[in-house]
Amino acid sequence: MDERYEFRPIGVFRGTAARKYDAPRQGAFDGGREGIVELVPGENFETALRGLDGFERAWLLFVFNRNAGAWRPTTRPPVDIPGLRRVGLLASRAPYRPNPIGLSCVRIVRIEGRHLHVAEADLLDGTPVLDIKPYLPAADAFPDARAGWAAGAGGEPWTVLETPLFREQAARILAWQGPDLAATARMQLAIDPFDATRRRVRGPGASYSLSRMEGALIAVSSLSGRSSRRPSRSPARWRRRAPRTRRRPGCRRRRGC
Repeated sequence: MDERYEFRPIGVFRGTAARKYDAPRQGAFDGGREGIVELVPGENFETALRGLDGFERAWLLFVFNRNAGAWRPTTRPPVDIPGLRRVGLLASRAPYRPNPIGLSCVRIVRIEGRHLHVAEADLLDGTPVLDIKPYLPAADAFPDARAGWAAGAGGEPWTVLETPLFREQAARILAWQGPDLAATARMQLAIDPFDATRRRVRGPGASYSLSRMEGALIAVSSLSGRSSRRPSRSPARWRRRAPRTRRRPGCRRRRGC
């Protein structure tokens, strides 16, 4: 099948999530986060939004425009499930897909002209939006449907505590234009604190570890960082290095070899 299709975004999403660590796995996990879908001007999209304000929710179809690299047929589950290490890509909602298309069910806040204000969105700032469709409870909601491996991934969210030391360190990193680790800790650790990939945030030149366990709580007490950049050797030092020479068989670094 050789058919190819080209799509043009109808708008772009504007929000506070700048890095993938800033966005929740699902928008419903972070109900207080709001954003705006800015539709392209000059296309009469203001009229196309007519009547959407009567719905409570809408589907956003968007592009995973920041995902570089090829997709893989299997992926890790987003939460730790005993005895299950990988699942099929098409049995998951992993963002690396054959066609980088995402789907998010958002809550409609209000509509102003060609600007759709939404909440509970899991999109990053600058994400291209392909389409908007109203959410129909009678057709889109099946609460009794089987959820496969994801049925064991639920549970109450964990309580994330922050010490004054952590707040101070996180505020200092944020002032250095680093990641917002306080928001990341609250969002990511509350869902699955056992996932090591969610406890580690890579920033410019460093990697920060976020959590330690204390009973039934996640205590974010401090940050530990290490440089992720290897020290570079100057061109002058490279020039001073003597070229390697091949030793004769049997030579054991004795003088004269």
